[in-house]
Amino acid sequence: MTDLCDDAAAAFYQEHIGVGHALLLAKLPATQQESALKACFKEVHTASEDKPTRILLPVRSLQSWIASHILLVLKDAPFNKRDAQLVPTAGSCADCPKRTGHNKLLFGDDLGREADQCTDPTCYQAKVSAHLAKTIAAKPSLVQISTTYGPQQEGSPVLPRNKYTAIRDDRPKSKEEAKRPEFKECKFTTEAIITEGEDVGTIHKVCANPTCPVHHPKQQSHNRDDAKWKTEQEKQRKEQAIANTVGLRVLSAIGSAVPVRLMKRDLLSVVERLLFLMDENRMEMLARQHGIRQKRDDGGIKKTFTAFVRRADEGTLSRLLVEASILLSASRGNPTVILKEAAATYKVDTEAITTRVRQEFAAKEKAKKAAQPAAKNAMKAA
Repeated sequence: MTDLCDDAAAAFYQEHIGVGHALLLAKLPATQQESALKACFKEVHTASEDKPTRILLPVRSLQSWIASHILLVLKDAPFNKRDAQLVPTAGSCADCPKRTGHNKLLFGDDLGREADQCTDPTCYQAKVSAHLAKTIAAKPSLVQISTTYGPQQEGSPVLPRNKYTAIRDDRPKSKEEAKRPEFKECKFTTEAIITEGEDVGTIHKVCANPTCPVHHPKQQSHNRDDAKWKTEQEKQRKEQAIANTVGLRVLSAIGSAVPVRLMKRDLLSVVERLLFLMDENRMEMLARQHGIRQKRDDGGIKKTFTAFVRRADEGTLSRLLVEASILLSASRGNPTVILKEAAATYKVDTEAITTRVRQEFAAKEKAKKAAQPAAKNAMKAA
């Protein structure tokens, strides 16, 4: 506790934070404690008060924030953890007192459950940058890539995600997967290093040649049948729309099958923590499942949905708990597999839902085609 920074120590003595919060903060480097201290609280806006009310979050909330914003799993680091000369001032990670594994008595109970972790993001990023420079200098032929989409910056050697095809290392699980370009290698396949975005410093196989017939077939034939290509694109868009609708219907069916077991206060606490981890797009998807639309003049979807959650009964909270956990898992894994496993748990018939959705889409398409001649005749008559 003597390692608390001044602001954290003051908050503790003034009883703004509890012992559990202070213990977690004290384990972090002083440079990280201030930002972690802010994460101990959340501001709640009410119509009756001009200023927001600051509420102390549970210790487990701070623990989750530290795990996702400060701690970095060393086994996933792209650089050699034992290289003391990579950043001479930092030394080797194996001998660093700032890693959780260096003091298991200090971090064993609360932190470090995801194996040995670094508690100094600044030092970690410095080593990633040094590793990048060293790797590119040793192998100038490496293609530099980014995991983000967009136009390539003028004069930059870094290719955005839409300028290359990443070749997957794992084996295809079906014949259909085996036909996809990312499971195939070509004569243009080469090694690339990620220099921007996620997983910076890691090496991957890519095809960045726009004339490759395997990975960039759209660029090959300038004389292709445009009508046929557009039809194929429309078919793909339709299949994607059907897949999205099926996914939401299955998620809704799973939510309806969730039983009420936990007390309301427990359910509310867990749901609020899960919503805190969600991005806005997934929160909007979950809100639409429950008939909630964004109100621009009322603080946006997050505030509106949070208010809905706090008014919900135990059954709705149970449903939200399962649905939110599925959406979060899908953002980190294979959505189809995760949804299928969840559907099997709650005995949801995904095939029946898929059939109904396809029938609905077919009916809409039929009605659309039937309306087109009538509209043309009306225009001619006019």
